[in-house]
Amino acid sequence: MMQVSGHISVLLTESVDGLAIKPDGIYVDCTFGRGGHSRAVLDLLGENGRLYAFDQDPTAIAWANEHFDDPRFEIIHANFNQLEHEMSQRGLAGKVDGVLADLGVSSPQLDQAERGFSFMRDGPLDMRMNPTVGVSAADWLQHADEDDIVFVLKEYGEERFARKIARAIVHDRTVKPFTRTSDLSGLLERIIKKREPGKHPATRTFQALRIQVNGELDAIKLVLNAATNILSVGGRLSVISFHSLEDRIVKRFINQQSKAKPVPRGLPVTDDELNKDIRLKPLGKAIKPTEAELELNPRARSSVLRIAERVGR
Repeated sequence: MMQVSGHISVLLTESVDGLAIKPDGIYVDCTFGRGGHSRAVLDLLGENGRLYAFDQDPTAIAWANEHFDDPRFEIIHANFNQLEHEMSQRGLAGKVDGVLADLGVSSPQLDQAERGFSFMRDGPLDMRMNPTVGVSAADWLQHADEDDIVFVLKEYGEERFARKIARAIVHDRTVKPFTRTSDLSGLLERIIKKREPGKHPATRTFQALRIQVNGELDAIKLVLNAATNILSVGGRLSVISFHSLEDRIVKRFINQQSKAKPVPRGLPVTDDELNKDIRLKPLGKAIKPTEAELELNPRARSSVLRIAERVGR
């Protein structure tokens, strides 16, 4: 486990081991954060190895530029949904030996009140990974229809009180807009009477809004496909998810890419034709943090790692 600037990298050893690092290989860290996984990869690379890292957060880019002075490393200021485009621009499509994606919010984002990710700290209700683009959570809540709020809370937060919450938001925002994290968390504490053990009543709503504001689930689908496209045969995909919605997408994608497409019964096909659409091979079962890791980093409790290998092109 590695701690960098207050951020503890989750499933660090397991996710990097899953890449089966070659000293002279080419690797991508889709979610740089504060560079814990990137540092671990660089430590295993030789002088001819290469690591490209992505992050859309300007503070992460600044951190990388200040702390990662290494000729083998390049930081790219972009959402990881630009992965295939950026690697193709560098002539590396189909040549990458491993892609790692840690889909969680980094601890510095949660801990900085001004980013608006945490219901535990009062700050502007923003939640954007890149605060220079898009619509903040506050603006979205102010203008969204009640039914749209219900959909987001149900689909992205699996919130059973979605309708009750949405109705209260729409009612209260006419009097005072929700501009602070404390405005929203206060409402949720007030109206949600049945509490889940060990969970703050704002947990699911804040998760749902963050996913909505950043388009996270659509970006995950894009990056999984892009990562598979840029991997060389034998290249590894190592993905860490942090809640059931993310893990469901990752699991389903790997399963789909590891099976031949069905063909009509009775149609003669060769084995090569049958298997030509298989692009990934799952490696082992889902990996979860050990009790020792959870003691050091409770935020890792919901994390799941899945690893797959690129096959046939």
